[in-house]
Amino acid sequence: MLRPIKSQHKKLTNTDDIWEARIVFGNNILRILGFFDGAKLIVLNHAFQKKAQKTPQQTIKTAETRKRDYFKRRYKKNE
Repeated sequence: MLRPIKSQHKKLTNTDDIWEARIVFGNNILRILGFFDGAKLIVLNHAFQKKAQKTPQQTIKTAETRKRDYFKRRYKKNE
């Protein structure tokens, strides 16, 4: 069962507007990275289990790359 935990989301510093959401799944705390597309849509694009205090830089880069790809495809579709 998924259940929210205190301070369940935050904007990651020094990123391209990447946000981190934390959820509890069983005995694990999972992190999901994503971004906003306008005011009403949140795109979650990378999930992982955090094992260190800091979010790994490669994980952030993956989320940022997927964000760029998402917007590139979105705008191309609307042309």
